[in-house]
Amino acid sequence: MAGVTDHTFRELCRRFGAALAVSEMLSSNPLVWQSEKSQNRMGHRQESGIRSVQIAGSDPQQMADAAQYNVDIGADIIDINMGCPAKKVNKKLAGSALLQYPELVEQIVRAVVDAVQVPVTLKIRTGWDTDNRNGVQIARIAEDNGIQALAVHGRTKACMYKGEAEYDTIRAIKQSVSIPVIANGDITGPEKARYVLDYTGADAIMIGRAAQGRPWIFREVVHYLATGDKLAPPAVAEVRQIMLEHVQGLHQLYGEQAGYRIARKHVGWYLAEHDALGVFRSEFNGIECAKQQLDALNDYFHQLAAT
Repeated sequence: MAGVTDHTFRELCRRFGAALAVSEMLSSNPLVWQSEKSQNRMGHRQESGIRSVQIAGSDPQQMADAAQYNVDIGADIIDINMGCPAKKVNKKLAGSALLQYPELVEQIVRAVVDAVQVPVTLKIRTGWDTDNRNGVQIARIAEDNGIQALAVHGRTKACMYKGEAEYDTIRAIKQSVSIPVIANGDITGPEKARYVLDYTGADAIMIGRAAQGRPWIFREVVHYLATGDKLAPPAVAEVRQIMLEHVQGLHQLYGEQAGYRIARKHVGWYLAEHDALGVFRSEFNGIECAKQQLDALNDYFHQLAAT
């Protein structure tokens, strides 16, 4: 979710009921910490709620140093990424590529846990391919070396985001360890959230891609889990208000030049249902001015309300 779950988006998700929102993935390589991208991701003290910061890398000492650095600038939790399947991450032996090397996993986990006084959590996949689902082994290593909670995406590294997530491995992991287990993968609505919790026995669920353009999904899930009743989808007027706030927040976070470019993908997700043919989204992607983006969105929703 790097490039998506920035500060602006996390604040929206929290407001709609997300109990914990994890930062975008940060490299453990100190050579990139002063880059504009990294600096945008490191404003931990501006965060509301619990500040969980995710780090990625393959060198145990660098990971330990990165953990300590982020705690020093405001992190309340350090989350280790061993779940990302992206090639640019895996070619550096980071993310889910680490699942092939349990001994290195253990070295990294131990180094990070020993380096900081805050809780350390871990995000993994079920294994590196469907013939090598070693999630239970990795989970036990994590628990034995001080990990406080474990999030598991129900796909392997090789699966990327193809096919459907499987929850049998998550259930087996939950039965194998005593630390909290968080189930992740293809949780697209309230009923699916209930099903995954019941099937896996997990202590919590994590929602990622399903929140793109739908930060209110957390409100819907929380309400359903508490009452068994489904909330009505947000009215068009509320969608307009949420999206305008989100876009304005992106303009402020990144500056107008970068902000209007980053806003395009978010607007595309928000309007996928309303603009099924993509006519407006195509026009919107041609706008190269922050103010014009806001004007165009207001005009679009005015026309939508009229029809």
